[in-house]
Amino acid sequence: MRIVTLAIGIALLAITGATAQVNHDPVLLGQLKQLFPDAATFSAKSGSPAVYRAFGAAGESDLLGLAYWTTELEPLERGFDGPIKMLVGLNTEGEITSIIVTDHREPYGYFSLDLPDWAKQFENKSIRDAFKVGADVDAITRATITVTSASRAIRNASRKVARAHLAPPAPAASTASAQ
Repeated sequence: MRIVTLAIGIALLAITGATAQVNHDPVLLGQLKQLFPDAATFSAKSGSPAVYRAFGAAGESDLLGLAYWTTELEPLERGFDGPIKMLVGLNTEGEITSIIVTDHREPYGYFSLDLPDWAKQFENKSIRDAFKVGADVDAITRATITVTSASRAIRNASRKVARAHLAPPAPAASTASAQ
């Protein structure tokens, strides 16, 4: 009986701690608000893969989108000088709302990933896009490895999250008449 009680206590503590993570971490809450400005609340990180859920004013029935760390979903994806930690927002239509580069060790970061325009180019980008540097993602001189890796991490992580957490789009209605 003691073991069962202890297990329940640990489970409740874990749930409470996870909820507190969003509510009591002002930096994380600010970042999530930046990804989803219209969100009223955010869930604790949960699911597989783990995501934060952004909810509108109507509560849990009003899912605006999901936020996730690229390094948790694509841990082997690296820039020139190591991992690039990015927080990504994805709406329920499979479009990126925004990204925030929170940590990197790139020697040329001050003119590549740190520029606001670099992150801004991903806003409203569909997970169905190619994310190909030089085609639909801007290339940056002397930062090719970093930009390619970061773009691939955003694309792959976003597609994993969409497959696991979002409903596929409804098929287009057939316009062919029956004969």
